[in-house]
Amino acid sequence: MKTKRNVFFISHGGGPMPLLGDPSHTEMVNALEKLAKNIEKPSAILLISAHWEEAVPTITSSEIPELIYDYYGFPEAAYNIQYPCVGSPKLASEVATALAQAGIEHQLDAQRGFDHGMFIPLKIMFPEADIPCVQLSLAKSLEPNLHLNIGKALQSLAYDNLLVIGSGFSFHNMRAFFSQGDREVDEKNLAFETWLRDTVSNKTLDESMRVSRLLDWESAPHARFCHPREEHLMPLHVCYGLADSAADEQLDVKILNRYSTMFAWFENSLLN
Repeated sequence: MKTKRNVFFISHGGGPMPLLGDPSHTEMVNALEKLAKNIEKPSAILLISAHWEEAVPTITSSEIPELIYDYYGFPEAAYNIQYPCVGSPKLASEVATALAQAGIEHQLDAQRGFDHGMFIPLKIMFPEADIPCVQLSLAKSLEPNLHLNIGKALQSLAYDNLLVIGSGFSFHNMRAFFSQGDREVDEKNLAFETWLRDTVSNKTLDESMRVSRLLDWESAPHARFCHPREEHLMPLHVCYGLADSAADEQLDVKILNRYSTMFAWFENSLLN
């Protein structure tokens, strides 16, 4: 029996700001709520966060992970956020097996908790915190082909109604977030987003061309301006490696007054 899963690449915003009522995150919050409402409640969630890098891909295997408040300088409320979901050692083991079968070196980590790249968007999407969750790290090399291959390896997961989320940001130049009203920044931001949207969503592209573009993402317009470091883009490579097709839905939003994009691949959607 073929298992069904949904795959989302999301832009997760600035630290805890989406939960603190920041108006520049309103479109993001609305988009995440929309995505969650359009699918059946997942049996489990596997999330790849831009905020966790290890020498080799690493998987949380704790039954009750703690939260990691990995942001600084925010009001006290930001450090009192709770998301008491359980972990899933079973799913963690299956992810490890999938990576092993693909020849990808990896490790399990029963001590690490969930960073804000996980619990901030999930608190918006599934506020009841009643879905088991596992987090998968990036590889510190940030090598595009490796992250595509991690996604391909996850295709073998026989876990029905799994939701896989790549939690990053399609634009991530921290200095540019604070240079509002700069027309040149706006133009560079939009040029890269236009390239990315076409690369991921254009159904006329064959998959070999899509792969080629994602591997050579640094050749995109203003790529290194929009991603001085690519850790917030690599979760997308994992998502595409798993989905292996053009995105079914593209959500264009502004976050922190910059253009940003989310992508969804549906297999278990309430829209069907």
